[in-house]
Amino acid sequence: MLELDPLLLSRVQFAFTIGFHILFPTLTIGLAFFLVTLEGLWLRTGNPVYVRLYRLWTKVFALTFGMGVVSGIVMTYQLGTNFGVFAGVTGPVLGPLLSVEVLTAFFVEAGFIGIMLFGWNRVGPRLHFGATVMVLLGTLNSAFWILVANSWMHTPAGTELVDGQFVVTDWWAVIFNPSMPYRVAHMTLASFLTTALVIAGASAFYLLRGRFLPEARRAFSVATLAIAVLAPAQIVMGDLHGLNTLEHQPTKIAAMEGLWETTEGAPLVLFALPDQQAEENRLAIEIPNVTSLILTHDWNGEVQGLTAVPPEDRPPVAIVFWSFRIMVGLGFAFLAIGFIGLWLRFRRRLYDAAWFHGISLAFLPAGFVATLAGWVTTEVGRQPYTVYGLLRTADSASDLAGWQVALSLLLFVAVYGVLFAVYLVFARRVIVHGPDYDEPLPSRQRGLPARPAAHPLPAE
Repeated sequence: MLELDPLLLSRVQFAFTIGFHILFPTLTIGLAFFLVTLEGLWLRTGNPVYVRLYRLWTKVFALTFGMGVVSGIVMTYQLGTNFGVFAGVTGPVLGPLLSVEVLTAFFVEAGFIGIMLFGWNRVGPRLHFGATVMVLLGTLNSAFWILVANSWMHTPAGTELVDGQFVVTDWWAVIFNPSMPYRVAHMTLASFLTTALVIAGASAFYLLRGRFLPEARRAFSVATLAIAVLAPAQIVMGDLHGLNTLEHQPTKIAAMEGLWETTEGAPLVLFALPDQQAEENRLAIEIPNVTSLILTHDWNGEVQGLTAVPPEDRPPVAIVFWSFRIMVGLGFAFLAIGFIGLWLRFRRRLYDAAWFHGISLAFLPAGFVATLAGWVTTEVGRQPYTVYGLLRTADSASDLAGWQVALSLLLFVAVYGVLFAVYLVFARRVIVHGPDYDEPLPSRQRGLPARPAAHPLPAE
């Protein structure tokens, strides 16, 4: 009879649900910033192209925001059902952090999104713009508090274990834990970059079809310029985050680099098949000394290997090794797209280079892949701990039967599969339909003193 491991299944279930959920906040954070930019440009210039783009992408934002809310609520309950011990031990830390996120971020988003979606010509233009700004601040604030909680789990600070439960001794240290600034910046840039790729891909679709050309050109110009700025910024921030991880989680770095022995002049492993049992890489392709140069800024710098810790303290190396390479490889591909876009812009060929439009369309979902690969690297690399160095994953799970977790996992896969399919159908329908030329434009003067009418209106 097949024996089901409840711990493994619980980990797979949580990985699946959080991986599904992260797709939607990643897009809403970037779209909120894009919408603020569009509405600000419209208020300044009066160009109707910006309004049409705003209304188009607001529909995508609303659809994505709803999916994020639905998929996010589940995870809070899942911590209690599948990882009840973890919830009890970390509750005094994570409970207040997540409560602050709900009170200061989610309620702000929920309060102003109605005005943003339905407030055209019902409120003044400045108030409507303010609502869009508040939605952006809400999304950023929500991401901040979630990442604070996640960062504390990686680099715990400001707490003590008292009678088997974490007790906060310094809230400032909890919030501003060592990895928080790097993680918040890295994830925020990832959201902006992912959104820029989506907008560039959708705009490229219009350019290839010869449809909605004024809106397509303006959005494609903004998106490709954003990629050119964000991709190098993300690579720099990723390097800084890696140096912070080397200081606080050297075993994770060793897994990312596929480095088994502590080495001076550690090589950069381009390709390998890590063998965790034999503690070696098979079919390795390496560049000497480059990992030491990147991580220590010294050609012969020493980098700690996986064998520096016992086997039971090492993460699953192959998963971390390959997810890291997917993330980095895509990051450099985004850099190339940004530079090509700049070159075409300089040559005044940005709007008629069909081959580049095809590449942009193909890379529309690539930002999500890179984001998921980065989260796999981060979270699997933290194993075998839920709170790094202090609480093991094996000691965090609830006492459940394997069949119970397997059944709930299958239900999640089925329901989320249907939800995602519906989301893709409606999102595609919105994009294919494109900007609506029939919808009347809002007035930029609403809410200001009205000019007197030249002639009195007839009585009804």
